[in-house]
Amino acid sequence: MQSLCWTTRFVTRALRSSFSTLIEPNNKPKPHLVSVVVGFPKDFLRSKYKLGKFGEDAWFTTRTSVADVIGVADGVGGWRSYGIDPGEFSSFLMKTCERLVNCASFNPQKPVSLLAYSYCELLEQKKPILGSSTACVLILNRENSTVYTANIGDSGFIVVRKGEIVHRSEEQQHYFNTPFQLSLPPPGHGDNVLSDSPDSADTLSFTVKDGDVILVATDGVFDNVPTKLLLDTLKEIEGEQDAVKLQMTANTIALMARSLAFDSEFMSPFAINARKNNINAIGEFSFFFSLIIFCALLQQGQGLCGC
Repeated sequence: MQSLCWTTRFVTRALRSSFSTLIEPNNKPKPHLVSVVVGFPKDFLRSKYKLGKFGEDAWFTTRTSVADVIGVADGVGGWRSYGIDPGEFSSFLMKTCERLVNCASFNPQKPVSLLAYSYCELLEQKKPILGSSTACVLILNRENSTVYTANIGDSGFIVVRKGEIVHRSEEQQHYFNTPFQLSLPPPGHGDNVLSDSPDSADTLSFTVKDGDVILVATDGVFDNVPTKLLLDTLKEIEGEQDAVKLQMTANTIALMARSLAFDSEFMSPFAINARKNNINAIGEFSFFFSLIIFCALLQQGQGLCGC
């Protein structure tokens, strides 16, 4: 009961944000995203809320005159046994991506470049930021109503239109429960740590339409909530204008993921994949995960004011 109470507190602290849009000289409105975010850390009893970070997971949203950008990153929890906070690596990646979006060199068609430049800055820090992280960046280019994505590992997204998933990311795994990841290991551990290049990211580009629902999340969602259940939940808000209702849907998915992870009888997507790899597991090893969910809605015309 105490667990549910604390989880609800974190969920209801979700940041609501919306992207306003500019009107072209010919008064033709550009598309924009209305987005909400929710999440909770692995150790929610001792963790404090920090903007852009939920435990080991991190996120950002920002916009320019031509693009709306969303990013999530999942710090690899195994680094705690080395005395390293996994959330510092993922948080640095996302904060740097956010800053770079607002630089003159930002290209709204190159999310891989955004990840690469952020990772390069991390590697060049005088005080090393050690650890590993998966990442997913999604950019809406308002000029051509096209979304450009890049994901490394098992963070990802789905796009729902007319009750169907029309686009989704592909999970990248070296082997079961070992996703692709950006890394900076401690000295002497380089040979024992997986480290993938930003160029290895899976990339997609596709046009989007008014009313499309986009879910961007870390693997705590996809590992615990079946795709059909996500679809049934998201299709209820297609074309929804009320950001509060979007927030309620994101909260529902977060609580659903946590509830199912605690259910010892439930065969989650993670548990099913574990069985296929001759591992007996329920949920994502029960409750040992943090998660971040972005629920975004594409709209035409002038957007809502930020809230």
